[in-house]
Amino acid sequence: METDRTSDIPAPLPAGTRLLHIGPHKTGTTAVQGALFAARERMGEHGVAFPAHSRHPMEAALAACGRPGMMGDTVPTEGHWARLLERVRATGASTSVISSEFFADAPDDATIARIVGQLGGDRVHVLVTLRPLARIMPSQWQQYVQNGLRMGYEDWLEHMLRKPPYDRPTPSFWRRHWHDRLVARWARAAGPGRVTVVVVDDRDRGGLNRAFEALLGLPENLLRPVPDTANRSLTLAETEMLRNLNVEFRGNGLPDGLYSRLVRNGAVTHMKNTYEPAPADVRIATPRWAAEAAAAIGASAAERIGALGVRVLGDPGPLSTVPEQPVPSPQEPRLAPEAAARALYGALAAAAAGGAGTAGARGVHRTPSRELLRVLGHRGLKRLRRR
Repeated sequence: METDRTSDIPAPLPAGTRLLHIGPHKTGTTAVQGALFAARERMGEHGVAFPAHSRHPMEAALAACGRPGMMGDTVPTEGHWARLLERVRATGASTSVISSEFFADAPDDATIARIVGQLGGDRVHVLVTLRPLARIMPSQWQQYVQNGLRMGYEDWLEHMLRKPPYDRPTPSFWRRHWHDRLVARWARAAGPGRVTVVVVDDRDRGGLNRAFEALLGLPENLLRPVPDTANRSLTLAETEMLRNLNVEFRGNGLPDGLYSRLVRNGAVTHMKNTYEPAPADVRIATPRWAAEAAAAIGASAAERIGALGVRVLGDPGPLSTVPEQPVPSPQEPRLAPEAAARALYGALAAAAAGGAGTAGARGVHRTPSRELLRVLGHRGLKRLRRR
């Protein structure tokens, strides 16, 4: 594969470029989106616009790709995409950057060509970020569980790697993570000369931000990590707790909107934001056979990407290596009591915020405990009075 060995500091893209970062998922997208959004005013001082109204224009990207939203979340509409396009056009001749990993979900060449055309055609430069597939798989599985998946990790790996046509129960996985095909689809629409692939080095926490700074012509260290967008992965016990909850949830026919509000955006969000896993908490371990299969797929993808004529920044070697995996625990993983308490609090806070003016406006995981108890107590008294 032809790589840019000065790739840590690539030349800036031409002024007026619209840099479209398509992910895919689990390649540092959340962290870089947080850094871009936090620095949007300072970027403007250097002629670079961040046209999205939020850190991550997820609904707009999903609508552009004709994809449904997360389970129970806001339904993406053409209006979401149209509003983002208006904001992009309003940047005029400035350089701009749009980032959403959900652009990687575009189903076909026609959709991708339409997206590129609507964003400016020849002005669009596509950025793809890649990590080793063996590192992506456990993170992606637990993310699917956060969207209602009920299948265990090893069963899911069997379906993704050993059971053709490899599209059940999560057909989006290979659309996103057959990386050479992903890059090829976008290169056909934008042209190979307007596609850059960045191989993310997990040992270099600031490397991805530096790549964005260089491509956008921004000063070094303008993009800084934002702690609350770390988007940590769940531990095995946390994921198993949620997976078993998904079984109960589906088995009892509860509405998807309840899952979105109380579980994903309540319990899980609060637990991730407020509980830091301890060294004793068991991480998700990928079996050796699956890690080797993923490395072989990564090696083939790296070779094919190298033949596409796109620019590759960073060392592609890790894409084809078997990374060290957590040692599987001989015991059943146990959920830390503190993690369980944080999750329960998050669900209670979300329930309270459903109709609790100030708590809902602030965001449930930032609602003080005293205020939450006051709201819940007030609601309990009202219910008792009705009896």
